[in-house]
Amino acid sequence: MDKKNALRAGAVAAGTTLMMLLMSSPALALTRDDGDDPAPKLSVAETLGLFVAAPVVLFLVIIGLVAVLDKSRKKA
Repeated sequence: MDKKNALRAGAVAAGTTLMMLLMSSPALALTRDDGDDPAPKLSVAETLGLFVAAPVVLFLVIIGLVAVLDKSRKKA
């Protein structure tokens, strides 16, 4: 019975994936729509700053706030 359920789940997953691939039409992405206004391109430095440096800085700020505001440590 376990094999039958696994086979059914695999068939459903494969069918769903196939339908999703068939329903999406990447060829339509090449044509511009009315009102489509792409933003100006980012430089390499801007991209690294936005997607690498900003998350790292935000992560460090959160770590710092947690460390400073931590009340679980016993004070001597």
